[in-house]
Amino acid sequence: MNSELSSLQVQDIGEQGLLERLQRFCPPEIVGDDAAVLSTEPGQSLVVTTDVLVDGVHFSELTTSGEDAGWRAVAANLSDIAAMGATPLGITVGLGLPGEVAVSWVEQLYQGMTQCLQRYNTPIVGGDIVRSPTTTIAISAFGQVNPSRVIRRNQAKVGDAIVVTGVHGGSAAGLQLLLHPDFGENLSDGDSVREACALHSALLLSADRTVLIHAHQRPKPRLDVLPILWEILDSHTPHSVAGMDSSDGLADAVMQICRASGVGAVIERTQIPLPKQFNSWLTQEQALEYALYGGEDFELVLCLPKEQAYTFVQQLGEGAAIVGKITDGSTVLLHDQTKEYPDQVLSLDRGFQHFHR
Repeated sequence: MNSELSSLQVQDIGEQGLLERLQRFCPPEIVGDDAAVLSTEPGQSLVVTTDVLVDGVHFSELTTSGEDAGWRAVAANLSDIAAMGATPLGITVGLGLPGEVAVSWVEQLYQGMTQCLQRYNTPIVGGDIVRSPTTTIAISAFGQVNPSRVIRRNQAKVGDAIVVTGVHGGSAAGLQLLLHPDFGENLSDGDSVREACALHSALLLSADRTVLIHAHQRPKPRLDVLPILWEILDSHTPHSVAGMDSSDGLADAVMQICRASGVGAVIERTQIPLPKQFNSWLTQEQALEYALYGGEDFELVLCLPKEQAYTFVQQLGEGAAIVGKITDGSTVLLHDQTKEYPDQVLSLDRGFQHFHR
């Protein structure tokens, strides 16, 4: 890209010029009219979700490239589709942009969106662009689901096992590494042997940092687990599944499910799956804080009958785990089966809240 193109700003080409560039990322047979027309299969229900990302709140140039911002924006919406048990059909993109934003950044944004969407055969089918004092990305995603397979928060039953589809805390740790580059460094001086060991540790640490930063910048919506879930449950009819994604943290997900279902829960702290990269440089309390309240891991948190839960976790493999059970009452407890820590009542106040003082 030459310097003239790289310095081009949105205000230099205007709305129509930007739209012309961005329509290259959309199917030509769908975009171009006042609205997109999408077909659903007979006997399917339409699922619609919207997620908004704001510069300075959800991403920044310190932590997120244009491509990564695009990927994360899409992943957040597809994760909501997965959390409903649905298959994505397409997305629309609403952009609010200051005129001084570089055109190259906007194109990188769409490149990141496309990289994520292509994994799930999902197109961009429309959107809107407006002038705004702050860069804002508003995505609506559309999906379809068999009505008998809708996952809802209010379906948890006493005795259900609480399943997570992967490790928690990696995204929050990755964000801290981006914001604080010195965080996690653990190198020492010494003789040649110690220096060689330090070099080896540095390489491992570098790889660990990369894994955690990637967890923050390129989260994966867990659409892949749904075929496994339905294969297991369809042989045990009738069935209903409670669940949501862990975009606001594992604790938030469990508490939201319990509140909607009118039940309580016990989470076993030793059963929460954590990134193995945590072992070398985080205390147990720091690791638990990231897992419970860090958010943006975009794993699914599901409540299933015990037998099916065990089968599901075994088939998903490493990272998936049964972390607790649904109980009577309304309290959500963090329990330590080793008795080293007392029971702790979890609260929604600890997680991220947009308007929290």
